[in-house]
Amino acid sequence: MGSWLLERRLTQTSTRLRALRDELAMVDEQLRSLADEADDLALRALMSETPSASFESNDARRHADAMDRHRRHVTDSITELEQLQDQLLDKLSARMAR
Repeated sequence: MGSWLLERRLTQTSTRLRALRDELAMVDEQLRSLADEADDLALRALMSETPSASFESNDARRHADAMDRHRRHVTDSITELEQLQDQLLDKLSARMAR
């Protein structure tokens, strides 16, 4: 693989990493909000003991759980891209050393 191609892939990987880190910050904020809401609704459902309150609580928990799964997906993607970036940097530095 030519140096220019390595540099291009490295730039693309860096751009994607930056975007994923920005997304992770937004997901973290949304997850905190959804988890807080789910906790509040769970407490209300416990106190009111009505089916509708229980439904709202379960629905809110499902949303928080879905956001948590999305967060794990984003963090896994970041980890994979960081590994790819390290590999590309190793290849590029080996080419430069020649």
